[in-house]
Amino acid sequence: MARLFAERGHLVVVADLDPEKAEARAAELGRDCNGIGCDVTREEDVKRLAASLPRCDVLINNAGIGDSARPTLEQDIGHFRAVLDVHLAGTFLCSREIGRLMIAQGAGAIVNISSIAGLDGIPGRNAYGAAKAGIAMMTKSLACEWATHGVRVNAIAPGYTRTALVDKLAADGALDLGKIRRRSPMGRLVEPVELAEAAWFLASPAASAITGITLSVDCGWAAFGAAGDASAG
Repeated sequence: MARLFAERGHLVVVADLDPEKAEARAAELGRDCNGIGCDVTREEDVKRLAASLPRCDVLINNAGIGDSARPTLEQDIGHFRAVLDVHLAGTFLCSREIGRLMIAQGAGAIVNISSIAGLDGIPGRNAYGAAKAGIAMMTKSLACEWATHGVRVNAIAPGYTRTALVDKLAADGALDLGKIRRRSPMGRLVEPVELAEAAWFLASPAASAITGITLSVDCGWAAFGAAGDASAG
């Protein structure tokens, strides 16, 4: 997403828990892009980030931490709270503080990252599913509240996406890619660039009348409700 927006003319600010990684990533995008360290669970960090920006046209809330499926009776409350804190509270804080800028300038687009796990139940992923479902509903709430200020708020619900992490999980035997492909009507995983293009669309003037939606980018995963495989995979 950062690369696509930079290639299409945006001055991108990459915010990450690790400031060195943020700066290195920004340097790859172009000399006018910046990286900054920010813990999205810390209110003072998010306020500092917002204060460093003269304006902001697009905010993409994509901070997250890992979460693996585990039986509910074995889930740790500390980890449960941490997942909600980063995904849900982080989205709230960043939206609130950057939203102040957007309301003041009379325009802006926020793209939140939900998940198919926030639309349908996945056993053992209570914290992640609850956080992503919360993001989808908060998206609707913010969209309604800020629409008359020229600020649009939408979300993307990605399906299983071909990333380095997914490839590693598959190689380690923790993920069955064949099963995922068969469950998907399109018979494949989502490509990262497809998520970037969806974010670009929702942030662009082409979506000027669209606010409050959660757009599934999942190769048809959420649409399928029949028994058996959705495709030959």
